[in-house]
Amino acid sequence: MRWSFDGVEDEKVDVIVIGGGITGMMTAWNLAEAGVEVVLLEAGELGAQASGANAGSLHLQIQYPEFASFGEDWARAYGPCLGFLKESLTLWQGLSDRTGEDLSVKTGGGIVVAQTEAEMALIASKARVEAEHGVETHVLDRAELFKIAPYLSDKAIGGGFCPMEGKANTLRVMPAIQVCAEKAGVCILRNTAALGIAAENGGYTVTTDKGTFHAPKVVNAAGASAGKVAGMLGLTINIDGFPLQVTVTEPVAPLIPHLIYSAAGKLSLKQAPNGGCIIGGGWPAAKRADGTLATDPTSLTGNMAMAAGVVPQVGRMQALRSWTAWVNGTPDWRPILGETPSAKGFYMALFPWVGYSGAPMTAKVTAELVLDQRATASLRGVSVLAD
Repeated sequence: MRWSFDGVEDEKVDVIVIGGGITGMMTAWNLAEAGVEVVLLEAGELGAQASGANAGSLHLQIQYPEFASFGEDWARAYGPCLGFLKESLTLWQGLSDRTGEDLSVKTGGGIVVAQTEAEMALIASKARVEAEHGVETHVLDRAELFKIAPYLSDKAIGGGFCPMEGKANTLRVMPAIQVCAEKAGVCILRNTAALGIAAENGGYTVTTDKGTFHAPKVVNAAGASAGKVAGMLGLTINIDGFPLQVTVTEPVAPLIPHLIYSAAGKLSLKQAPNGGCIIGGGWPAAKRADGTLATDPTSLTGNMAMAAGVVPQVGRMQALRSWTAWVNGTPDWRPILGETPSAKGFYMALFPWVGYSGAPMTAKVTAELVLDQRATASLRGVSVLAD
């Protein structure tokens, strides 16, 4: 189904999706493929925040810093999310075929590198929790670790290896999904901010700076701005935006086939197809007085030092570029997915912190719920809305 917005005062559609990141775009694409008339509203440019500026990591295992900070009880409460992420990574593996574009999706596995016995003990505990929820993580001793990752620092004494983790080419993913969504009939409106939402006549009216839209159903996929969007209906959700930064180095010969973490601190490290090493892991960006972001030199040096401490050759690479992004997060890391109990027809599509990894499954399940279909995956224990 194809249609176009001509700028008239009022437009009626089947579903309004708010948020032009990967989750919003894939949700709209799925709905349009099912014959639904969808308009997608993006306040800025498509994928300009976390979806287009993240490091391209495809996460599955429980993140080590949070496990170390929050403990096993938190990890077990979060555990059901692992099955959801596992299904999402399976969808990632078929996304190149689905879009018809090579998205450089590689699942070479992720390694949490340890340099102390205490770190190894936590990795082993984390692996046991992951196994309870169907995620395979191998605890490797020093010899086993260096057999698969000889490029690591000789200070490493072991690690945890999750075979299903990997990476994708962020620069290719969003443009490919956008093309598919538009071909399916999604009307995409960039630079169109939602200014207000009102429940009217059994549906919703969304007021924007480009016109007014009416639909029986609305999907909130606004990421770091999702709390503000929900607040337009008087809803409160415990989600916020966090300013983070990422750095890429000069291209070098193939060196790192894995997604690398450090048990000593915040780090995600991988090598892009062109040879550049992408270095992130949750280091904060600086926030200017006007609310825009800037890279933080202290975070840059700290992030690079952490990477070089795990992979020494990184210390000899030249950093070419750093950039920033707003990433959405919740205190307990649990997603906010599904129909809002107090606002029927208003759906949340929010997977915090690792939303890029969870996007294909988040979009699939959200579209199924909007279509009143049985969801592929149960949200019980996953979404706070299903408790």
